[in-house]
Amino acid sequence: MDSRKKIIVRGPVLSRSGYGEQARFALRSLRKHEDRFDILLINTQWGATGWVAQNNEERIYIDFLIKKTFHFIQNKGHADLSLQITIPNEWEKMAPINVGYTAGIETTKIAPEWIEKSNLMDKIIVTSNHSKDTLINTSYQIVNKETQAFAGTASVKTPVEVVGYPVKLTEKKSVKLNLETDFNFLMVSQWGPRKNTVNTIRWFIEKFKDNPDVGLVVKGFVKNNSTIDKISAKHILKNTVGADIKCKVYLLHGDMSDEEMIGLYSHPKIKCLISLSHGEGWGLPLYEAVYTGLPVVTTNWSGQSDFLNMPVKQIKKGSKKKTVTTIKSMIGSVEFTLGPVQKEAVWDGVLQADSMWCYADQTSYQNILGDVFDDYNKYKEMAKKLKAHVKKEFEAEKQYDAFANAVYPAQEVNEPEVVSFD
Repeated sequence: MDSRKKIIVRGPVLSRSGYGEQARFALRSLRKHEDRFDILLINTQWGATGWVAQNNEERIYIDFLIKKTFHFIQNKGHADLSLQITIPNEWEKMAPINVGYTAGIETTKIAPEWIEKSNLMDKIIVTSNHSKDTLINTSYQIVNKETQAFAGTASVKTPVEVVGYPVKLTEKKSVKLNLETDFNFLMVSQWGPRKNTVNTIRWFIEKFKDNPDVGLVVKGFVKNNSTIDKISAKHILKNTVGADIKCKVYLLHGDMSDEEMIGLYSHPKIKCLISLSHGEGWGLPLYEAVYTGLPVVTTNWSGQSDFLNMPVKQIKKGSKKKTVTTIKSMIGSVEFTLGPVQKEAVWDGVLQADSMWCYADQTSYQNILGDVFDDYNKYKEMAKKLKAHVKKEFEAEKQYDAFANAVYPAQEVNEPEVVSFD
């Protein structure tokens, strides 16, 4: 008799997006524990992003699961539990036990709809402590529609567990870049309000407009990295850059494999990753840069804070021998303030108008950019230490096990007790 739990996974497992990577991590974790899980898969689309095209072993396995699930549903099969990888307003009861998994919490408050859907779940898994804190700390007053009297408080009651992404042991593939400059910053981001790409580029240009020895490589896209998308990206970038500048700005467009992305982060002419995103559920490009050993300049807020800081031992003040351990940021940490979400980013039922995200300080950002250029070895040394910490803290096998146990804990097997009678 098969004692495995029949689990139906629903998520964008083929999407070339952050949520796609999240879904693949979940699938890899469950697959590592196929002795406990009988896996079914419903693949979903994530926005207008492209799909993974590699015909590798994992893709063959995904296609097998999709076909297997089609027949399972046709035969009216029933799963023991569901794992739903998406934003909380799309969660629903699909099985006797339901687990929601999300990275979509980038602000200080979730929508009321998210609370309602979260409480349909038996467990919630998130990628960062920021996401957990936002989920459990958001509450709304309930008002009786007829009497308008206060009727209690709505909040998330479902247990929430944090499991960070694993470090991927990916071989790097050489990437040819036609760059005139030897010292280049890198930005990896989709264009959009939350990513704050325009200010990231514009303020960079203001800082280095008179320096011909500095460049910025923009690895960006509008929607799905198509040819039409490339035209749109070029247009946006041209309008952002302006004229009469000596620093160089390059557009790198199109899908890149994991191996190529590691090659990009490791390229000898790429010196630092920059990001002024208003908020991240995790911050995958930042994370990939960190465990590749590339220095980063960003704000220390939201999901990325889980991996941008590390414990550092220091001599206790007033003592020559005693040490204390403090948590230290190992990046070019840009100062910021919290402010309301931009009006154009408000999304009814998803992104609250009364929630906040972070706004980077322009002067702080530009000062750090200059310091990275003038004193690069300092930032390279910090990046080296952070890389070692992250590779140990988020080791792949450890994270796979943590995720599988978060979905459904492994049952402890008690050894039979031998009792002797004298």
